[in-house]
Amino acid sequence: MYPKGNLFIPAAVGQLEAILKEPAGEARGVALVCHPHPMGGGTMHNKVVFRAAAGLADAGLITLRFNFRGVGASTGEHDGAEEKQDVRDALDYLAENYPNLPVTLAGFSFGTRIGSEVGMTHDRVVRLISIGTPVDKYDDFDYLENLRKPILFVHGDRDEFGSLPNLQKLVDKVSRNTETELVIFENCGHFFDDHLNELRETVRKWTVRYL
Repeated sequence: MYPKGNLFIPAAVGQLEAILKEPAGEARGVALVCHPHPMGGGTMHNKVVFRAAAGLADAGLITLRFNFRGVGASTGEHDGAEEKQDVRDALDYLAENYPNLPVTLAGFSFGTRIGSEVGMTHDRVVRLISIGTPVDKYDDFDYLENLRKPILFVHGDRDEFGSLPNLQKLVDKVSRNTETELVIFENCGHFFDDHLNELRETVRKWTVRYL
């Protein structure tokens, strides 16, 4: 049976199914995590999304992950671009419920392509985490050259959707204008199969540095 979320977020398409987790201690911020492509089976329950969210919670952040439109119990239909509005709706939910806490926005694959474009200009988002950046699938990541917020890139050296040389070119451009860090896992594909715990710890350590 498909696991359900624990809340629904009001959204332009009706509602977005989501899961909200609070950290063990006092909250030091909030985080939003965006999942990979729905047409490839991507949901908020994806193992990379789950580990990234766990790392953010380990850092002391209230963490929200949600299903894009048309996924699980989220209403609407997959579009491929309109999902950016879903990200805005999720950020609005965090702003309304946690108005004084800064937001860390993380995305995996399609989730980072959609989420980072919204987060880079959103007033509440103070830093970005891009996991498995699919630079070979989408050739329009150049917008990140205008980023002025810290960003962490986490990537596998055998990523099927983003070669290291192409990702390095992007990171080099982004780093001219903002603080960047690139963490590469060896013998690692797009889905971080044998590196999920390392992924969680990498996200935690980088996030704690800014709190």
